[in-house]
Amino acid sequence: MEQRVADLQRREQTLRREIATLQASQARLQEETAASQAALGRLVQEGLKELEQRKQALQVSVEQLERRQERVRNEMRTTFAGVSQDLAIRVQSFKDYLVGSLQDLALAAEQLELPQPGAAVKAVDRVAVKESSSQQTTAPQFGEQSFQEQTKKIRNLLDQYRNRPDYYGSAWQLRRTFEPVHADRVSNWFFTQGGRGAVRTMGSRLQNILIASATVSILYTLYGDRLRTLVLAQSPERLGEWRRGLQDCLGITRGEFGPERGVGLFEDPMPLTQKADRLVKDGLLPLIIIDETEDEISLSLLQFPLWLAFAPNPQVPTYSY
Repeated sequence: MEQRVADLQRREQTLRREIATLQASQARLQEETAASQAALGRLVQEGLKELEQRKQALQVSVEQLERRQERVRNEMRTTFAGVSQDLAIRVQSFKDYLVGSLQDLALAAEQLELPQPGAAVKAVDRVAVKESSSQQTTAPQFGEQSFQEQTKKIRNLLDQYRNRPDYYGSAWQLRRTFEPVHADRVSNWFFTQGGRGAVRTMGSRLQNILIASATVSILYTLYGDRLRTLVLAQSPERLGEWRRGLQDCLGITRGEFGPERGVGLFEDPMPLTQKADRLVKDGLLPLIIIDETEDEISLSLLQFPLWLAFAPNPQVPTYSY
């Protein structure tokens, strides 16, 4: 029995040592587990921080791309119809001018009437009627109270052009995208300059044509068929660009261009002045549009009630094709 008790005591001591060893191992494992969890937590935090930084960098890049996209869209809008249309207009402008001039010449020849007996007396009567009608027809006085009544209608049209463009509207109505920068120039020409003055060029003939087209559209809405638009430019190429641009912006055809039509094209101010004088005597309302490339403006053009000149920007060289 004593031997057995001694064996049991030795086994007890051995078990106690093993238990102590296991407890030490357990404590060591718990410490290692805690350290691992802490390290894992730090890794997760660092990863989240890095992801947040990358997210912010991506957001900045997206905002930059969105701003760049908006700038590109604005540039495309400010260039009227894009580079491709600009190139097409430049290539076809001279051709359009020649074709239109030949058509106008043929139409004028067809409408030419030879004098007949008794025609002189009738001509005198027609002249008297025209003179009386021209005396009764008053030119628009944009600075007077009578024009102020039309201010609301003009502002409504400008808002319509900017906010609700009609790309398939009727003829003589603006059919192109109209930005606030264009509306500011047109509004200043009407309300500040009284329909007689120069506006700073947009740097592109296409943009200038857009401003002129909006002006023509508003005046046509106010005065109807009384309005006659006379464009002055130095060369057939530039006149061809004006013809094509006005057609695109106002939805009019080549038949509207000619000496007795809604739009007349002139290279020299003298025949334009003579034409405007005849229109005024006939009781019509001429609108004179002067291209940016006109270095000097004839004083004879300034006598008429409506004229719009595009002044070159002194800080930017004048464009030329």
